[in-house]
Amino acid sequence: MRINADFSKRAAVHFDQTEWVSSPANGVERKMLDRIGEEVARATTIVRFAPGSAFAAHTHDGGEEYLVLEGVFQDEMGDFPEGSYVRNPPTSSHKPAAEPGAVILVKLHQMDPDDRTELRRSILGRSDALLHKDAREEVRVQTWAADTVIHRENPGGTEIFVISGGFEEGGERFDRWDWLRLPPGRPVKLRTGPGGARIWMKTGHLAQLV
Repeated sequence: MRINADFSKRAAVHFDQTEWVSSPANGVERKMLDRIGEEVARATTIVRFAPGSAFAAHTHDGGEEYLVLEGVFQDEMGDFPEGSYVRNPPTSSHKPAAEPGAVILVKLHQMDPDDRTELRRSILGRSDALLHKDAREEVRVQTWAADTVIHRENPGGTEIFVISGGFEEGGERFDRWDWLRLPPGRPVKLRTGPGGARIWMKTGHLAQLV
């Protein structure tokens, strides 16, 4: 399966225009943003867990990174409520569940194979925060003011996920839980809406893929 698999091109997915797709686990559905592979894949996905649903225990050979958008996500390490940002490195394993239900943004098989750094942080109450930075990438949460032009160079590629509010880029409107990926070399040029925007953003990580 290949979805938005050409990283040299702009890609966009709008949450309200995309259908949920069932996963192998009962009560777990997905909206696929990009993907290379079948059930084990390099993937960026919005995943919805119905109350009481769970996945079987498994190992993340390529690592896992996720942001809890709604509800409470759970595994052996504890409960991760809305606003939790977690990085589980390659070779880590867990048995994920969501007793009260949850929605997460998750990225799989995208970490350095030698990375062994575990990270657990909350973005709640943080308007502009650096969540993670290494030689390959930088991950931030930012709050952009209303009716503001954002213009920056983009040498290593950028992904933007809208947590709340919205913006316009390339004549296209992005609102809550929409996703935009810009390839290396294409400048970020956008304008926020009247309510501003709160976004999760990853930069630099696409340079090695194009």
